[in-house]
Amino acid sequence: MTVTVLAILETDFKPDTSLGKIMNERLKIAAADLQDIHLQPLHAMGQRSDDVVVYISYNPKYKIRWRVVNDVSENVENFVAQTCGELGYIQWKTNAINIFRGSE
Repeated sequence: MTVTVLAILETDFKPDTSLGKIMNERLKIAAADLQDIHLQPLHAMGQRSDDVVVYISYNPKYKIRWRVVNDVSENVENFVAQTCGELGYIQWKTNAINIFRGSE
């Protein structure tokens, strides 16, 4: 199974420029660690052509939140939920998944 974790750097809120830069770096590192270390056992699950895509971002309280954005089995979803929960990440609850704003 292919595991992809994407750091969504744009948020619903605007932190200070210096804080935003630090937060973005931290989020990129968290995404890489989640993909390469914590979700490594998923590589052995399912078919080789299967994949799981996880988005992570910050919520307005500066906590990392996560969301599986493609259809996966319940076992995979539960593993991601357990792993992210152990890392202190919260589930990203929203009705819309891919909302990107144009230039404002």
